[in-house]
Amino acid sequence: MNTFNIQGRSKAQESSNAIERMYITMRHLFNRGYYKPMGISGESLRESLFTLRPEIYGAIAEEKVELQGLLYVIDRLPIGIEECTYINLTSDEGYKNSHFKPIIPKKRRRNCYRIDEDQMNIEVTRGRSEIYDILTHLTFLFIESHKIMCSVLIEDGKDYTRDWKKLELAVKKDSLTEEERETIISHVANFLGRTYQEVRAFHPLFSTLDDKDRFLKIIYYLGSKAIREVVEDQKRIVTFSPVLRERLGHHIYGERWANRIKNTLAENNLLDRELHIISANMHSVMNTLFAEAALSNELQKSSKLEIYEFLSDTANGKLRLKVNEHAMSNGMIFIDDQSGTNIDVQIFDTSKIKIENCSFKVSEENAPVIIVMDYAFGEQAYETMDELLKPFKKEGKKFHLDVASISIMGKAGILEGGKGDIMIPKAHVFEGTADNYPVKNKLKKKHLAGNGIDVYEGSMITVLGTSLQNREILRFFNESTWDVIGLEMEGAHYQKAIQAASKIRGNIKSKVKVRYAYYASDNPLETGSTLASGGLGTSGVKPTYLITEKILEQIFQPDGK
Repeated sequence: MNTFNIQGRSKAQESSNAIERMYITMRHLFNRGYYKPMGISGESLRESLFTLRPEIYGAIAEEKVELQGLLYVIDRLPIGIEECTYINLTSDEGYKNSHFKPIIPKKRRRNCYRIDEDQMNIEVTRGRSEIYDILTHLTFLFIESHKIMCSVLIEDGKDYTRDWKKLELAVKKDSLTEEERETIISHVANFLGRTYQEVRAFHPLFSTLDDKDRFLKIIYYLGSKAIREVVEDQKRIVTFSPVLRERLGHHIYGERWANRIKNTLAENNLLDRELHIISANMHSVMNTLFAEAALSNELQKSSKLEIYEFLSDTANGKLRLKVNEHAMSNGMIFIDDQSGTNIDVQIFDTSKIKIENCSFKVSEENAPVIIVMDYAFGEQAYETMDELLKPFKKEGKKFHLDVASISIMGKAGILEGGKGDIMIPKAHVFEGTADNYPVKNKLKKKHLAGNGIDVYEGSMITVLGTSLQNREILRFFNESTWDVIGLEMEGAHYQKAIQAASKIRGNIKSKVKVRYAYYASDNPLETGSTLASGGLGTSGVKPTYLITEKILEQIFQPDGK
């Protein structure tokens, strides 16, 4: 048993050191201004990733190509990235006012621009965490591309396998018949090191409305770019624009974002009202307040949960629009982001909510104002919350916001339960440091228990990037006296900003109420249950709305408990 513990701890320490090396390397490369991912300058990142073998990236250290990890990464990078030799990370530098059409990845809100056939620009406006996220994904992508190259290049780089030649002919065709498609998939499976059945199953997952055979093209361009690196010495290069390097860490986007919110509060005479800030999605608070009343005719025989499940289905766009219109006529103000943070905001003036149109008891005399901000990304949580809690300056006067509570609801990886379970943190521990932030959490396990969902209480680890986590580190945190029940990317950053504003800087009242709750999106300790295995589907609806209801109940209770 002792030997096992020593070995487990040793692996965890080795993995932790690999993460530390990766982040030191990425900061160095950023300061340098450019690097070649598959050259000497990118070697440290590659070696660290091989040491870590993150759960999300699956079989990265094996010869076969990792398809589940490839799908996860491709969904978070712009369409066409595999075709580009030059990838330029920029700040918001005016491309939105040009002829370049923004490309927004399927599962990451960031603007990207295809400059020409060889260059992709990726706008970074969400801080260092976004840079780490992009560089990690690119490193994985290029590693997989070299696996393809090694499988298809023969005779010392003078020729290619028959399978590769068949794929090359196929991607140059305008379209493929079903028989042709199945034949090409068979050839591709040979050099990917995967079975025909596996590749056939993944093929449609990469498809878009415009390109049914996008998967084949991704594989081809990844392989061909890697071949050019080896045969023609045309290395792929990642660069960081001078403006991005200058602006990073200056809170430029967070300040723009926060000022627009405060100006909106001032324009609507809400600055002197009691404020409650909620970090959540853009639907759960609005639907919890208004969905029943807005859809009383359409879904009158449906339960609350059934209504929420209907609204979570993208096919029910008309119902969503009706709830939104009802909310707008009952005190909701929507602020679409124009700052570059990619964080939209809703402001609810609850004094304008008609009592019969809301499932909560709203006091007309002391109606709170609720500010709902969309999810931040990693370190961006500190920047946005820090700026939002600062006093508002107007016409030479300084207005301190009357922030009564701050609630953080989000998705997180769970270490003890499964998808859809709930985690209530007692503290946030920042990975890679000794920093820890105990929380006097107003949400307790007892508030959420007894609703058919498992609820766990303990510490949460705020990780530098979910894509770097491996089992050894997570198991160590879970089984040690740190008592970690889950992992996420924003909690410590939020709490750092809240503590600074309330305990040190005096920007908000020192006894501001704080609430944290997370619902499990995955369990990275279980094979097949990582983020790369897919989304929550409807299993995330119940915990999302249960947490939302409990937050709102505490906001609207007269005693504030």
